[in-house]
Amino acid sequence: MSLEQIAAGHVASAAAILLAAYFIRGITGFGSGLISVPLLALFLPLKFVVPLILLLDFTASIVIGGFNFKRVRWSEVGVLIPFGVVGVVLGTSLLVRLPPEPMLMALAAFVFVFAVRSILNIRSDKPISRGWAVPASLTGGTVGALFGTGGPPYVIYLTHRIHDKSDLRATFSALFFTEGVTRIASFLVAGLLMTSQVWIAYFAALPLILGALYLGGRVHVGLTPLQMTRLVGVLLLVSSVSLLFKAMSV
Repeated sequence: MSLEQIAAGHVASAAAILLAAYFIRGITGFGSGLISVPLLALFLPLKFVVPLILLLDFTASIVIGGFNFKRVRWSEVGVLIPFGVVGVVLGTSLLVRLPPEPMLMALAAFVFVFAVRSILNIRSDKPISRGWAVPASLTGGTVGALFGTGGPPYVIYLTHRIHDKSDLRATFSALFFTEGVTRIASFLVAGLLMTSQVWIAYFAALPLILGALYLGGRVHVGLTPLQMTRLVGVLLLVSSVSLLFKAMSV
């Protein structure tokens, strides 16, 4: 893949996807990778998309978390980090070695499950045990390194621990910032961030995602959590079906 090939047919599509993804990230504090990675993977290589979204998500975490530092539940973040690091190392190793078709099918199934959960608003108001932090963080780290979409395990866990939407949004960003540091280090070691195409695309997309985050932040207060959750679910459902067809046609 060259930058010329990307510019020939996909720049406008990629820009629209990133705008939508980071607009939603600005509202909810998560979801950018869940939306952007499946859609971008329809016409761009996964080994290009995942490092790019890692850098953009890391930037988004700094922007959102920096403005809401006092609302972060650091006790929850601290419990999730250790096993998340283990998952990142495992996921990075798999990303380098596995062929793309099985990864696309696994990503489609993973996104589909989370889409159904979001649309049906499957959750309980009763806080769950902190023991669930271990499988949530291990799975989240692995999936995040593989697909750039590690949010769902963390989101499912934290939404059952934190019910204030602003605290939840800030905690997501702090967690993804901390995990992002680990993923960046792991990707550097694996050589996944050493290509000029990824960095050129990152700097080109930066103004777009900063603007989308700003607009999403303005909308954050106006939408109910249920409305936003179901909107994300519909987008993810479409993404998962598209990914499945792509994997079957490769």
